[in-house]
Amino acid sequence: MKLTSVLFALDGTLLPMDNDEFTKGYFKLLAAKLAPHGYDPEQLVAAVWKGTGAMVKNDGSRSNYDAFWQVFAAVLGDKVYDDRPLFDDFYRNEFNNARSICGYSEKSAQIVNGLKDRGFRVALASNPLFPMEAQRARLGWAGVDPDVFGFITAYENYSYCKPNPDYYTAVAGQLGVPAGECLMVGNDVDEDMIAATAAGMSVFLLTDHMINRENKDISAYPRGGFGELEAFLAEL
Repeated sequence: MKLTSVLFALDGTLLPMDNDEFTKGYFKLLAAKLAPHGYDPEQLVAAVWKGTGAMVKNDGSRSNYDAFWQVFAAVLGDKVYDDRPLFDDFYRNEFNNARSICGYSEKSAQIVNGLKDRGFRVALASNPLFPMEAQRARLGWAGVDPDVFGFITAYENYSYCKPNPDYYTAVAGQLGVPAGECLMVGNDVDEDMIAATAAGMSVFLLTDHMINRENKDISAYPRGGFGELEAFLAEL
């Protein structure tokens, strides 16, 4: 089946980063924003992790947004619903200070724009654990115009998460193509390679910031850095 669509992960792919360092910095910024409003930093972070867990386990019956906020409120109380404007303001403003934790590659925009110019559909298949505001902001950090993408997965518009293969099936559906026409480019062996393959997609493993939690065999996957990715895409 001819490939017509290319999906990209964000963290560690279009946006070079150390995931652990980014998470620490992100939580530090979020806690500083909300501490003056009565949120204990440790309790806040614990509640975010529980809400994240609910999104990862989401079975498609509700949006990731609803899954997160229901659990988040169960931990911290219903006052969080009234404080949602504070969280929205954080992602519009203080969240952008996390940009300094991330790297940058001019290749990201070159590759995405090049595919678009060649007539491929492109989508941002970043794990939808963040609001759309944050997804678009982080694309900006990567130097990529968010409007280039036919679809961006975020917690408001998605009801699955990686590594559930249904996540990838849903992305293909949003693009209006069979999964077999899609190539997934990512850096996470479990969440990107194994899950996308299970959904019937082709894959490319970007190894610059590879995540391989269980040291799984990657010999079957086309792989390499941005240079190898460019050469691979040129053959499509």
